[in-house]
Amino acid sequence: MALLERHVAFVEALRAAGLPVSLAEDVDAATALSRVAWTDRETLRAVYAATLVKRQPHRASFDQIFDLYFPRLLGSGAAGAAAADDDADSDADAAPGVKDNATALEDLRDRLAAALADAADAPGDEGVESALRELATEAMGRFGSMPGRGPGLAGWSAYSALRRVDPEGLMARVLQALGADDLDDEARAAASGDVERGMAAYRSLVESDARRRLAEEKGPEHVARNTLRPSIDVLDFTSARQADLVELRRQIQPLARRLATRLTKEQHATRGRALDFRRTVRASMSTGGVPLTTHHKSKRPHRSELVVLCDVSGSVANFASFTLLLVFALREQFTKVRAFTFVDTVHEVTSEFVPGADVGDAMVRLTESIRHAAMFGRTNYGRAFTVFNREYADALGPKSSLLVLGDARSNYSDLAVDELASMVDRSRHAWWLNPEHRRNWNSGDSAAREYGRVVPMVECRNLTQLGEFVHDLV
Repeated sequence: MALLERHVAFVEALRAAGLPVSLAEDVDAATALSRVAWTDRETLRAVYAATLVKRQPHRASFDQIFDLYFPRLLGSGAAGAAAADDDADSDADAAPGVKDNATALEDLRDRLAAALADAADAPGDEGVESALRELATEAMGRFGSMPGRGPGLAGWSAYSALRRVDPEGLMARVLQALGADDLDDEARAAASGDVERGMAAYRSLVESDARRRLAEEKGPEHVARNTLRPSIDVLDFTSARQADLVELRRQIQPLARRLATRLTKEQHATRGRALDFRRTVRASMSTGGVPLTTHHKSKRPHRSELVVLCDVSGSVANFASFTLLLVFALREQFTKVRAFTFVDTVHEVTSEFVPGADVGDAMVRLTESIRHAAMFGRTNYGRAFTVFNREYADALGPKSSLLVLGDARSNYSDLAVDELASMVDRSRHAWWLNPEHRRNWNSGDSAAREYGRVVPMVECRNLTQLGEFVHDLV
């Protein structure tokens, strides 16, 4: 693949991963690359990042895709080939190339333990990081190969390599090398944290090397399309893992601040009152038809009350939780906000979001309150709407905007569409946010079609779509 073709493929992979790269930025990157030497890979990475990456959350995806299209080595590299020759020379009965045996495994684990101790003792040291990277490459080459069922079907598994090496099993050995036995409890806990961070870095390096080897055999496009996770702002709420949830929590407040700033600017830009043409013309009659004095229409308040009704069952709970957090982070944009959760009955959670509350604490309280929203444990939208109309009918009024959050899957129970219609009729505006892809609506027990006839249903699967909707909402 020529350099220009590789550049174009790299930019297309970034776009597919959710990074917003415009044509002008594509051209800027190519122009900048023509001004620097290609002999330094990190300079190349820095130039691409400076011209193509606009937000910090996108940097992790960028680095992973860059490593696929511009790998630091091919195969096991020169050092790996030399190690393989040494192995073959030291054991005449060994198979050609790298080998997997108990002696090789124990030797690698000894060197890894020493490197992890160095990493904990001198975090950020380039030499230590290089040593960990070489050990990750060696571990993949020795223990990560997966024979295929036919020619060309072999692959690489980071899981297999990590399971054989077992870096977590080296914890006691590493702590002993650091002299943790002579430390007090607080210092020992700090040392353990340093070692665990080193292990996490090593696991990441092994996974990266596995992707590099797969990209070498099957092409970077295949790996980028099938193994890389999208950036955090386009990651589906329903497929988020525990580590992703932590990052999503971090992104809620910055997203709220950006939205608030954007809304303030737009409101200031349109704060002038519209001209009342009729009153201005009538006033001009006293001056012979010359409009010396203009009259303007009264400015109506744009803020309204917001009522949020959230399905918190199963995987939908992540989506509902983050939507609630974002809405409450922007609560000053509304006159009043009331929030309710449900599975098969309704529970008000407005009090869980106190001003200035920590995002993590709010998530914990919301999770604990879910048990109050379930009576029988199975999602039942019809029953929830009926209970809401019976017990919280006063929450909706002519100044209220109703926001329903859920996947509209009601386990084939009675949908009570008339109850939802009654709620919509009492509200000034109403929307339904569905975290499922539109293509999955109306499949199985989904009642998206029936509910969509009563209230506008909007696809909202990630932070980007959520941010755009909340902007339009307020």
